[in-house]
Amino acid sequence: MSSDVVNNNHDPNTTEDNYEQEEVAAASQELKARKLSWQKLRRFDSLDMESRTVSSHPLHASKGVGWSIILHLAFQSIGIVYGDIGTSPLYVYASTFTNGIKHVDDILGVLCLILYTLTLIPLVKYVFIVLCANDNGDGGTFALYSLICRYAKVGLLPSQQADDCSVSNFQLELPSKGLRRASTLRSKLENSRFAKFFLLMATMLGTSMVIGDGVLTPCISVLSAVGGIKEAAPAMTEERIVWISVAILIGLFSVQRLGTDKVGYSFAPIICVWFTLIGCIGVYNYFKFDPSVIKALNPVYILDYFKRNKKDAWISLGGIVLAITGTEALFADVGHFTVRSIQISMCTVTYPALVLAYTGQAAFLRKHTDLVSDTFFKSIPGPLYWPMLVVAVLAAIIASQAMISGTFSIIQQSLSLGCFPRVKIVHTSAKYEGQVYIPEINYLLMLACVGVTLGFKTTAKIGNAYGIAVVFVMTLTSSFLVLIMIMIWKTNILLIISYVLIIGSVEFLYLSSVLYKFDQGGYLPLAFAALLMTIMYVWNDVYRRKYYYELDHKISLERVKGIAADTNVCRIPGLAMFYSELVEGIPPIFQHYVGNVPALHSVLVFVSIKSLPISKVPPAERFLFRRVQPRELNVFRCVARYGYTDVRNEEEPFERMLVEKLNEFIKDDYWLSQMLINNGENNNICEVDGGDHGLVDGDHEVDQDVRVFRDEKKREAMERELEMVENAWRAGVVHLIGESEVVASKGAGIGKRVLIDYAYNFLKKNLRQSEKVFDIPHKRMLKVGMTYEL
Repeated sequence: MSSDVVNNNHDPNTTEDNYEQEEVAAASQELKARKLSWQKLRRFDSLDMESRTVSSHPLHASKGVGWSIILHLAFQSIGIVYGDIGTSPLYVYASTFTNGIKHVDDILGVLCLILYTLTLIPLVKYVFIVLCANDNGDGGTFALYSLICRYAKVGLLPSQQADDCSVSNFQLELPSKGLRRASTLRSKLENSRFAKFFLLMATMLGTSMVIGDGVLTPCISVLSAVGGIKEAAPAMTEERIVWISVAILIGLFSVQRLGTDKVGYSFAPIICVWFTLIGCIGVYNYFKFDPSVIKALNPVYILDYFKRNKKDAWISLGGIVLAITGTEALFADVGHFTVRSIQISMCTVTYPALVLAYTGQAAFLRKHTDLVSDTFFKSIPGPLYWPMLVVAVLAAIIASQAMISGTFSIIQQSLSLGCFPRVKIVHTSAKYEGQVYIPEINYLLMLACVGVTLGFKTTAKIGNAYGIAVVFVMTLTSSFLVLIMIMIWKTNILLIISYVLIIGSVEFLYLSSVLYKFDQGGYLPLAFAALLMTIMYVWNDVYRRKYYYELDHKISLERVKGIAADTNVCRIPGLAMFYSELVEGIPPIFQHYVGNVPALHSVLVFVSIKSLPISKVPPAERFLFRRVQPRELNVFRCVARYGYTDVRNEEEPFERMLVEKLNEFIKDDYWLSQMLINNGENNNICEVDGGDHGLVDGDHEVDQDVRVFRDEKKREAMERELEMVENAWRAGVVHLIGESEVVASKGAGIGKRVLIDYAYNFLKKNLRQSEKVFDIPHKRMLKVGMTYEL
């Protein structure tokens, strides 16, 4: 009984203490989850130096992918990635021996070159080395460039800040924990303006060449396959073959809107049948005609070939290199699949089938040297001719898919990094990231392919053009890869030298050969590259000029406070999102808006859409916020960060995500201010730009003894502010788009006027507008125009 009395008398105080302890523990646990540190909480920087991140996201989504999905993607990749390289046996020997076979042993020399080239470039270089340089699962020239930029700060993108590196995906995944960064090369690149400019231009050039591949691949593949009809129907004219090819190409580009996922499922079985057939026919021809071609594994036949033919052997390399066309798709399309899935499909299906096919054709040619102009179809056993012709046409159609998919991927990367005009990006798969479709580019590629097919008409002329684009991109990839080996991987110097001497010298030899055919069609990819580079350079250059203009003319926070406190400026219900590319302040167009419309919404958020040189930004790390003091203004600055392969999902409206994160920021802001007061730390706060603060990532845990929310007024103030944001959102969201017109400043030279007044403004007026990029409804959008003199 007494015991009960004691318990009852103690109960009220105990309950109150327990409640407070539970609240303290819950708050402490909440803050631990956000990884706040006292060290960083005492430091108040402007928004461009803040980073509220959740670093628990994996660097590469495919790390957690099971073997069933990897094998599933490996099967799909056969239909998307290998169509181009898989159909090369249609025309390689014919393109190599354009003047016929002069000596029967020349066949062994060419076969030896083909086999070792297939082994060194697609298999060793790309499958086992280049794929390891993926950027969080994405490949291509821009992926390599972004890796170098993140490590050596050589990027020319204007909106990159120091603390962006705290985004989890920003951290580089090194091949070994024991590797350290090479500082010498890094410092030279960082201190050289020319090196930064050269790297960006080289990246643009390589990207343009890959897009050129996307134009030439469909033309040469479809024309070579359809040309096989002449064997069975000699009356088929070249003109008819060309028009049949054009019809097939139009049909191919028409199905691209279905997406890589559906197209891959449709194409993969056909390409599997293709590889099976060419492999089996190769084995058949090998045993029937000349098994001695196995001698071609001996590299001495390469030396003999060059001794006998000298300059002609060197020129013939332009035909041999067609055996590895489409290899860049292995890397460019890795974002559609995974590294492991591409490695599996290449090693188990593609490489063995190609080796058997080329070996079988060589055995056939040893007995029929006069049939080299149409080796592929002549070497097919009679009963299989028609089935093989049908499969060849289908495989040629599919061959175009590899570079088309790669083109979509690299244009998306270029767009996100400010190096390409705005186009629509459609995410075609809900299951797999990276599978995209770009309508405008699809139709432009279709028109270009039709034009090239009608203009060149023969595979011989297109082959001359094709080789330059293929080898140039490979050489550029090797150059970037060497930088990555030195600076990021810190590979043993002997291995780097070996790579350059073996693979680098082979690619340089092929490049010198294809350039010899410049006047025979080789000018075409260079013309494509020049046009695309001009577009990319114009857009990127004016984009940077515009950003720096806004940075130089940004509005001070004191001026913003004055505008908000001005009695002539009324506050109306609602939430306004003011979009701008400027990260480091308030854009000058805001003052222009207030001068013409003296009204501000009850809650105002300045939103900057920022692209980082990484492939993906985790959704939890998407938004950064900062308050413009005093609190009563209800004015915030926000940065929404995206990687160059991030595609916004329309099922998650941008404004809803932003408002949710804004509410989280407000709660965190009040927690922080109360924590600092309770711990007596507020005297150490250093105010910058108004003394506001945000939450940043940290390494130290918050003391569990923190005292939270003793002052109910603070809690009430927070709830009132959250309620105001909620009411403003319900009252309606208005999207204010800053549409600045740019003109060359007075006294500018002719070159600058042409660049800004004509070239850039032409691209801007004829391409997608910003509200379409952000899916902003027109009925809630207001454009604010202003002229910038650059």
